[in-house]
Amino acid sequence: MTYALIDGNNFYVSCERVFDPRLEGRPVVVLSNNDGCAVARSAEVKALGVKMGAPWFQMRDLARQHGIIALSSNYALYADMSNRMMSVLGQFSPDQEVYSIDECFLGLAGFKRDLHAYGRQMRQRVRQWVGIPVCVGIAETKTLAKLANHSAKKNLLDDSGVCDLGRLDSAARSALFERIPVGEIWGIGPRLSNQLDSLGIGTVEALRQADAKALRKRFSVVVERTHAELNGLACLSLEEVAPRKQQIISSRSFGQYVYDLPPLKEAVASYIAIAAEKLRAQGSVARMVQVYIRTNPHKPDAPQYQQGLTIPLPEATDDTLRLTRVALWGLKRLYRPGYAYQKAGVALMGLGDKATQQPDLFSTARDHTALMQVMDRINDHWGRGTLRSGAEGVAKTWRMKREKKSPGYTTDWTQIPVVC
Repeated sequence: MTYALIDGNNFYVSCERVFDPRLEGRPVVVLSNNDGCAVARSAEVKALGVKMGAPWFQMRDLARQHGIIALSSNYALYADMSNRMMSVLGQFSPDQEVYSIDECFLGLAGFKRDLHAYGRQMRQRVRQWVGIPVCVGIAETKTLAKLANHSAKKNLLDDSGVCDLGRLDSAARSALFERIPVGEIWGIGPRLSNQLDSLGIGTVEALRQADAKALRKRFSVVVERTHAELNGLACLSLEEVAPRKQQIISSRSFGQYVYDLPPLKEAVASYIAIAAEKLRAQGSVARMVQVYIRTNPHKPDAPQYQQGLTIPLPEATDDTLRLTRVALWGLKRLYRPGYAYQKAGVALMGLGDKATQQPDLFSTARDHTALMQVMDRINDHWGRGTLRSGAEGVAKTWRMKREKKSPGYTTDWTQIPVVC
């Protein structure tokens, strides 16, 4: 088998640059919810030493000094650009696994062609048709394809943006792997990396040459499987259909502290609506609802309160109205006056396949299936929240801060780009 891993470079920043060319070549950082910390950094920002997750307030002096441009996260834009990129890449192979918002695997088994040139063609087409720069890694296993992509991004072999490990002989491959720290391997996190390093296994090549049985005895089957993949034995196949989530969580920090129950109810109802929409999209129903609220744990001088409640449902459901009613019932029992609440969230748990769900013969609950279908169709066409329950409110003063958000260039007719 042969795999290609295609990954968008600095994806969120690249999405912003597509519609604002003035950002090209300038240091740009995209901030998390409430403009809190860095979730994406341009190459120029990385060169200044800004780490992923760095709080914005800590880099303001650096931003003034070097002209760093900060933008609020625009997830609707990023999701739409991701869909466009994946659609283009899907034309290069009948076998595609969308692994995350900015990367996918393609199966290239049986392709009788120059794969390095094919990877350059992928890069050129995505750049021309979507505007996103990507790198391509090609190898005989998914773990090796990930490493090849890392090599392409870091220009470890050349500056083509494509790395095909199949073009390297044994000596060249070993020399390349000697240059890559073991922590760069897919699935080897900081804890495992430190443990391996203490055993003298500090590079990809060192792990590749280690004894498989000793690794399994010392660690787990996961490390043994990674070792096999590094040696060209494919243990991970393409997942062309994403597995259903086992739970769906929706939570946000508030744009300002919330003290009273009514705005908390609006927030929880809004989060339930988002979660229920995702639930229906994957054809599932939920058997439990969890709701939680909390104050700001980073303000130890302020009164602290954090509590959650999990509520079993008499019948599994995907009905937004029923789920909202249950969540608000739980919230009412959790709420305590006198606290500055910073965050609320919900989780739908005990998920099952709706198609195989056995209905309750004696159920008295109203069936809102048709209503939910209409609501999903309208919101899919006109935008999330166009049709919603009254419990979600109108003013939504608790919404997270996104004061530096770019327009919805591809998702809102009123905000399409204008050429002057």
